[in-house]
Amino acid sequence: MTKKTCASILSALIMGLGQLYNRQWLKGLLFMVIWGAGLYFIIFHLTESLYGLVTLGEQPSGMVKVGRLTKMVEGDHSIFMMIDGLIALLALLFFLFIYVLTVRDAYLVGRSRDNGEEPHGFSQSLKELSRKHFAYIVLALPFLAITFLTILPLIFSVLLAFTNYADPILPPANLVDWVGFDNFAKMVSLQVWSKTFAGILQWTLIWAVIATATTYIGGVLVAVLIHQPGVRFKRFWRTVLIVPFAIPNMVSLLVMRNMFNNQFGPVNGYLRAFGLDGLPWLTDPFWAKVTVILVNMWLGIPVMMILAFGVLTTIPRDLYEAAEVDGAGPVQKFRSITLPMVLFATAPILIMQFAGNINNFNVIYLLTSGDPVNPDYQYAGHTDLLVTWLYKLALNQSQYSFASVIGIVIFMIVASFSIWSYRRTRSYKEEDMIA
Repeated sequence: MTKKTCASILSALIMGLGQLYNRQWLKGLLFMVIWGAGLYFIIFHLTESLYGLVTLGEQPSGMVKVGRLTKMVEGDHSIFMMIDGLIALLALLFFLFIYVLTVRDAYLVGRSRDNGEEPHGFSQSLKELSRKHFAYIVLALPFLAITFLTILPLIFSVLLAFTNYADPILPPANLVDWVGFDNFAKMVSLQVWSKTFAGILQWTLIWAVIATATTYIGGVLVAVLIHQPGVRFKRFWRTVLIVPFAIPNMVSLLVMRNMFNNQFGPVNGYLRAFGLDGLPWLTDPFWAKVTVILVNMWLGIPVMMILAFGVLTTIPRDLYEAAEVDGAGPVQKFRSITLPMVLFATAPILIMQFAGNINNFNVIYLLTSGDPVNPDYQYAGHTDLLVTWLYKLALNQSQYSFASVIGIVIFMIVASFSIWSYRRTRSYKEEDMIA
């Protein structure tokens, strides 16, 4: 049997044993200590936590009568057990990953011995590790932080969709159970949920398309108009039009909410001063949707204008001069030169804007709070998006499992559209050709 095979088998049986076989004594002892500590925590701690992840508890909290007295007995908390189980599962995966690396290390050192090379000492191994894998060593701590602070909460929120964690089943008084895809089925089969879901999904997609198109087209057109050679005071126009972007969105939206108030808002006040009737900007379903689109344009056009300015300054003037020699007018120059160049540079940003508008919580919630109320919807209004409906389900109604289902749907829509559309852009295709 070759040394690499023998070292691999020994290291697979007991972590560090293959290193000892390769005469790397300090490294082998260190791996054996890690192996012993890992087995101790797996047997006495992780096993119980993983069992809790499977069962989500067996004894709920409640009042128990002891003799003549009744006292509160603390039981299992399903949500805490789920979190502990996920942490234990991730810790187990990290331990197994280290286990595989030790087997690989024993194999590589054994192969070097088969080739007649002497194994490195501990200090030499550290130097070799820092030389070849310095980037991975530096990224290890951020990776652990991302795993436990970002990936873990995401997995937890996804798992909630497969439980019955919703009012009135709330721990610790009640235990949460795994229900599989029942929540997804209810979202489609139960009319009270399916009607709400279908209506809000339809409005979310309509809103995302209109909000993205209006801000993008408006921003590009404003930038092109100001960029024209005959326009004077370019700096003044750029400064004035960027003011909405400079003001915090929360402040702007709260001000807009008061401006469009049906009773005392200045917008209706000006309309009445000209002899016109005021409009129900925030109380009528149609006008409420128009209002959020108009306010979003006021906030979003300056952002797109700045990006378009940056692209316009990079377009060579020779292209426009050559087009003028060929008899092209302003519209033809815009359609054949300006628009393709702007689209080429800003297509990924356009995709990001569409994805961001699907999750545009601030504009909807701060301006209308999802109102006006729709009596046919479950905990939602006419202007609610999926993300604001999710917020209401989770924070206001304690319907955590259904909120998690909505979160998964949002992720699938945004991720699938973003990946599909980005891969079809010219900038991605040319970047892929260069690579």
